[in-house]
Amino acid sequence: MSPLSLYIEPVVHEARRELPGAVRQRLARLITSLADGPRPHRTRALDVSALNVPPKIEIRRFRLDRWRLVYAINEVEGWVWVLGLYRRPPYDYDDLEELLARLQG
Repeated sequence: MSPLSLYIEPVVHEARRELPGAVRQRLARLITSLADGPRPHRTRALDVSALNVPPKIEIRRFRLDRWRLVYAINEVEGWVWVLGLYRRPPYDYDDLEELLARLQG
């Protein structure tokens, strides 16, 4: 299987700048690796059953210390789209519908 195309929202780049150096480096490696393996260890599929998500799109999160990386996978079209990077707590995934709207333009 060839690598998936990787798209990163500008807000993720902005949020990465605020991370401690070691976490920022780990996150950069993780994001790059998503193109080759979009479901690494310690990721979890998010329950988006209440949202209007096309069946070919899978929404996942990766936990890195107190940070959560939220991303979408579409293997049919061949892409991974990094949607958001949040500190937890207080982040509680209430904005998933807004994040998913970015996928539709």
